[in-house]
Amino acid sequence: MLCPEDLTRRKFIGNACAAVGATGLLSALAQLRMIGAVAGDAARTTSGSSDYKALVCVFLYGGNDSNNVVIPYDNSSYNIYAAARTALALPQANLLPITPASYSDGRKWSLHPAFVEVQSLFNAGTLGIMGNTGTLTAPVTLSQYNAGTGSVPPQLFSHADQQVQWQSSIPDQPFQTGWGGRLADMVEALNTNTQISMSISVAGQNSFQVGNTVSQYAVSPSGAVTISGTTGSTLNTTRYATQQNLLNQPEANLFQAAFANLTGSAISDSTLLTSILTNATTLQTKFPNTSLATQLQMIARLISAAPQLGLKRQVFFASLGGWDLHTGELPAHVTLLAQVSQALNAFNNATVELGVANQVTTFTASDFSRTFNTNGDGSDHGWGSHHLVMGGAVKGGDIYGKMPSLILGGPDDTGRGRWIPSTSVDQYSATLASWFGVSATNLPTVLPNIGRFASSNLGFMSGT
Repeated sequence: MLCPEDLTRRKFIGNACAAVGATGLLSALAQLRMIGAVAGDAARTTSGSSDYKALVCVFLYGGNDSNNVVIPYDNSSYNIYAAARTALALPQANLLPITPASYSDGRKWSLHPAFVEVQSLFNAGTLGIMGNTGTLTAPVTLSQYNAGTGSVPPQLFSHADQQVQWQSSIPDQPFQTGWGGRLADMVEALNTNTQISMSISVAGQNSFQVGNTVSQYAVSPSGAVTISGTTGSTLNTTRYATQQNLLNQPEANLFQAAFANLTGSAISDSTLLTSILTNATTLQTKFPNTSLATQLQMIARLISAAPQLGLKRQVFFASLGGWDLHTGELPAHVTLLAQVSQALNAFNNATVELGVANQVTTFTASDFSRTFNTNGDGSDHGWGSHHLVMGGAVKGGDIYGKMPSLILGGPDDTGRGRWIPSTSVDQYSATLASWFGVSATNLPTVLPNIGRFASSNLGFMSGT
C-alpha cells in the first residue's frame, strides 16, 4: 500500500508527464535510450569552431505541389504545363518571372504569383531553388523503376513514411535518428554550454532532430513551455518548493527517477530560457501574425540569445501543415505560399538586423510534390519536388540540380507526373551539413547513404 507521500509524488509526476511539453514525453523516453556517443575526435574535426552557425528546417507537412511553385514561363513550355495541369494551371500573365544566374535547359522559369517576397529574395541573390529533389535509396532510372530492378524507397507515396524518410535521410532502414540529430551529435563539442539543447523545435516533436546524444528541446512561438505553477507572476513559492522536494526524492523505480530528473531539468531550463529571452534586445523587424512567421520570429529571438546560451551551433525546426490539397487546391495554395513567402522574408530581415545573415541558412522540405495532372480541382501524392534555400551564405539567384521534363509519359514520369528525383535528399542535406562544419571524413556519419551518389556537394553554399 502506498503512503500519502508516495501518492502525492506519483500524482505530481503523472501531471508532469502531461504538462512537460518543454521536452515532451517522447523526448524523455528518447533521452533514456540515447546511451551511444559519437567519438570525441569526430566532433572535433569539424571546421570553423570559432564562429556561429544555425540551420533552420521549414517542413511543409502534407506535400507541397511544387509544380505550381516553379513554373515554365516561355510559351512552348508553358503550353505543355497548361495542357497537363488543366484546372490547376496558373495564368501565364500572373506568373513572376525569374532569371537563374547559370542554370539553363532551354526553358524560362517563373514563380507562383503569391511568391512576391521570394522573387525579390531570389533576385537579390539571397535565395536559391533546389530542383526536383526527393527520397532515394540510390540513383534510379525510369526503365529500372518500371522493370522493378532499381532500388526505390519503401512506401513512396505515404505521408507518414515520406516525412520520416525526408527527416532521417535513410529511407531503406527502420528509423532510429534524424539527419539533423546526427548533425547535432557531430558538432555538439563546439558549444560551450549544453543546458539548453542546440536542437530546438518550435513545432513540436519531429524525426529530423532525434539524435543519439543531443535531444531536441521544444519551445512555443511565444517562448519556453512551462509546467503550471513553476513560473510567472502568480508563482506560489510554497507550491514550487513542494514540487522541487517531490522531484528530489529518491525513487526506487528507474523510470520515475529518470523522469523526475528530466522534469526538474525542464523546469530549470524553461526558467533560464525565459530569463534570457526577457532580457534580450527587442527585434525591430516586423513579422506577420501567421503560424510560420511567429515560429520564425521565435527562432530569430533564440538566435539572438545564442551567446548567452553558450551556443556556437544551433539546429532549428519549424513547420506548416495543410499542403495535402486533393481538392480546392488553388485558393488554399495561394494562402499557404503567401504565408511562406512573407515569413521567409521577415526572417531574412531579422537575420540581417542581428548581423548573422551569413551565418544562418534556412531550407524547406516536404513529404513529396504532387501529381502533374489533376484529379479535378486538386492533385495527388507525387515524388520529386522543388525547394528553397535562403541565407547570406547561399549562392542565390539560381536553380540547382535538374528540373524535370514536365511531360506526362516523359523520361522523368513514373505515372501521372510523379517525377523521379534527379537529386537525393542525401545530397541536399550533405551540402548543408558541409557548410555547417562537418568534414568530408565525417559526412557519412551524418548521411550514411551519401556514398551512393555521384556528388555530396551541390554547390549552392559558399565556403564548401
